[in-house]
Amino acid sequence: MDRPLLLIGCGKMGGAMLRRWLDQEIAEAGVIVVEPVAEAVAEFSGRPGVTALDGVAAVGAKVRPAAVVFAVKPQRMDQAAAPTARFVKPETVFLSIAAGKTIAYFTERLGAAAAIVRAMPNTPAAIGRGITVCCANPLVSADQRALCQRLMAAVGAVDWVEDEALLDAVTAVSGSGPAYVFLLIEALAEAGIKAGLPAALAMRLARHTVSGAGELARLSDQPAAGLRKDVTSPGGTTQAALEILMAEDGLQPLIDRAVAAATRRSRELAG
Repeated sequence: MDRPLLLIGCGKMGGAMLRRWLDQEIAEAGVIVVEPVAEAVAEFSGRPGVTALDGVAAVGAKVRPAAVVFAVKPQRMDQAAAPTARFVKPETVFLSIAAGKTIAYFTERLGAAAAIVRAMPNTPAAIGRGITVCCANPLVSADQRALCQRLMAAVGAVDWVEDEALLDAVTAVSGSGPAYVFLLIEALAEAGIKAGLPAALAMRLARHTVSGAGELARLSDQPAAGLRKDVTSPGGTTQAALEILMAEDGLQPLIDRAVAAATRRSRELAG
């Protein structure tokens, strides 16, 4: 990559990506960060190759970024996207991680000549354990696709889909999914307290159980159902609990409704 990256927004997700790019020496030609909040870029002050600016207007006229990466909240995207239209060139790809903002949305603001990749990462990206699903418009070249793959792989696993409509369900499952897991930790700890455990111990047990089970699932070749069965002895304590969780009105229909609600909301945001 012989041209710089232009990162628009350096909040939690933008900062997480920038941190990983720098640590892995991915941004060989440097990163120009556009972020009006000085505190958000303070930790990157003095890092070689990082230039922090408070607005797109301050980016030099001769700058030809390899990629313009949008990492602002969807509510701020109207103000963030329009000023970057001057960077639309065949050699520049626009990569967005904003939930609900479609390729058509960016085409309307950047023009029909823009090469656009829409991506949906999740918050474990902060520790390099996220997962991102990407979708590209037809103007994205093979090299640009590889660049976006490289940028998002710095924060975790990456998959691609051809049908952009699938990103609403992706958002509901993996984009919002960490919150569901954190709620599980809260609920498991609360149930432990009600069963008589001290609060601190209940939370420690819940956090380590969920994180440990997640790591086991990641590293194991077994399907999740197989791992579940390994823990479940016939007539034992786990089976007693699963008879509640796997009942007709148990966990699956609840998760179904939650994911359906999040999918609908993602589609509404796109409108």
